[in-house]
Amino acid sequence: MPGMWWLVGATLVVGLLAAYLIWTAGRVERLQARAELAARALDAHLLRRAAAAAVLAERRYGVELYAAARTALDAGPDEREAAENDLTHQLRAVQLDAVDPGTDAVIAASRRLALARQVHTDLVRDARSARSRPLVRLFRMGRGSPWPRYFDIDDPTLTTPADVPTG
Repeated sequence: MPGMWWLVGATLVVGLLAAYLIWTAGRVERLQARAELAARALDAHLLRRAAAAAVLAERRYGVELYAAARTALDAGPDEREAAENDLTHQLRAVQLDAVDPGTDAVIAASRRLALARQVHTDLVRDARSARSRPLVRLFRMGRGSPWPRYFDIDDPTLTTPADVPTG
């Protein structure tokens, strides 16, 4: 019977290791799924801001802003970051009027976009961190999903002259 204890101990260690690996695999999958959902939400907010900017440009601010908004709406995945940065620069270049309701829509969409971008960045960082751990790499957990990517754009938050404090 003395030889039986090492068998019980080994079984316990193997069981604990298996439970940890199953928990880790589930965590990696959940983080990956959350990062993918955040990417879809970010995409939706990018489209809303570009659409609001296009409407605003048609009514008031002209061809350059409209072209940047249309480019952002029509951009493919590889061109998206550059198109969104250009739209942000065009929106900052125009003098937004605080009384125009279209301006409010663009500013609100830009603020929601900034929040969605921050959530996306945080979730991508967490997913990448989980996937880069040695045991996760060793057992190739998460290999069924593409590596989460950051979406690197300038801060899209906009203000009007009425929002800027004077001092």
